Amino acid sequence: MSSVMPALSLKYSSGLKCKGWDVATVMKEIRRFGLSRFPTPLEPMLQLSKKLGGPEIWVKRDDLTSLAMGGNKTRKLEYLVADALSCGADTLITAGSIQSNHCRQTAAAAVRANMGCHLVLSGEPPADGGVQGNHLIDLIMGASLHWTDRNSRDAMMLTITEECRSQGLKPYIIPVGGSNGVGALGYVNALKELNVQSEQLEINFDRIVFASSSGGTQAGLQLGAELTGFSGRITGISVDQDKLQADSFTSHMAKIAGEAATILGVDSRINPGSFELNTNYIGSGYAVMGELERRAIHLAARTEALLVGPVYTARALGGLIDLVEKSVLLSKERILFWHTGDTPTIFAYAKELA
Repeated sequence: MSSVMPALSLKYSSGLKCKGWDVATVMKEIRRFGLSRFPTPLEPMLQLSKKLGGPEIWVKRDDLTSLAMGGNKTRKLEYLVADALSCGADTLITAGSIQSNHCRQTAAAAVRANMGCHLVLSGEPPADGGVQGNHLIDLIMGASLHWTDRNSRDAMMLTITEECRSQGLKPYIIPVGGSNGVGALGYVNALKELNVQSEQLEINFDRIVFASSSGGTQAGLQLGAELTGFSGRITGISVDQDKLQADSFTSHMAKIAGEAATILGVDSRINPGSFELNTNYIGSGYAVMGELERRAIHLAARTEALLVGPVYTARALGGLIDLVEKSVLLSKERILFWHTGDTPTIFAYAKELA
């Protein structure tokens, strides 16, 4: 979609190098549209850790960003909306599934920025008229919804872009998941935030585990780790890429990280081999809840009163739990589960969870 997006207008300092690079100073120079209060909480999961009998597990609560029931897309949208506004845009256009967390938060961000919003959703409106979860929030936020099959979403966004322009509007396309160099800046900043919290608590994490889908979160975390000196492993649990696609997808993430590094004016050594993407927990496919996700939802709720959603975070937490039980994650390690937030989807899976 880069051919129709406005040229990047973010302010950045050129010529900066990783050696001696000050994340806090440079990130302050980047335009950002405030959508939440940070930092998000960093909490120990004492009961879950005890139940599993393995590593010490913590959680980073990005489900508690304050934009429309929270989630990781808030961080990305702060930079994407700022860029859109600096380009003179008045309308946001993006795409996702019917229960897309990204679409929900984009609709809310558009309201906060006094912009119009068009969402291209995969599939068809529910035949029974039953509207729930993220789909319901999209409607409450006043977004215009457009339906098509998954493979036609990009073409539909282009069509809507031209229609908006013909009406005198100034549209700005945000890629699926907000996953490009601009959006990834949100997680470069998030890694800096984690480092500050870790220093305050005098703890270090051996590994970060989280749900990886469109790639922007993982690209931002990996770049942030390189630039801040974070030494732990960063493990994405893939929710919708199969094994055959893993290599090409890590190339996609390296491209996003490279775009973000260019915006920041830094040299980066990130390549496809820099990414750790676990594709063993796809199950029956994207958004199909199985026993792995069901067990993770109930275990998190009944040990920590923590809600994880069936599509993303339950699959990632389920993978983490399985890796603990298989002793891949060792008892001597301290693990951070980065909760990327998809709570509203729970209500769309009520029959499977009740």
